[in-house]
Amino acid sequence: MADEIRAEMVANVWKVVAAPGAEVAEGDTLVILESMKMEIPVLAESGGTLKELSVHEGDVVQEGDLIAVIE
Repeated sequence: MADEIRAEMVANVWKVVAAPGAEVAEGDTLVILESMKMEIPVLAESGGTLKELSVHEGDVVQEGDLIAVIE
């Protein structure tokens, strides 16, 4: 079953850490968001393969936007 990671707030994508196809463990940082001068890491909620990364550095995400899919 795929695990969708979604944005919890409006933020800028400051840095992309993981690449599609990478094996990730629960708690690994996938991307780092920036909002109000704060860096917010987006973590893998489960282990598996990063199937899809829907954001790029410099993108703006809205609350609920898809960031990544882990299978």
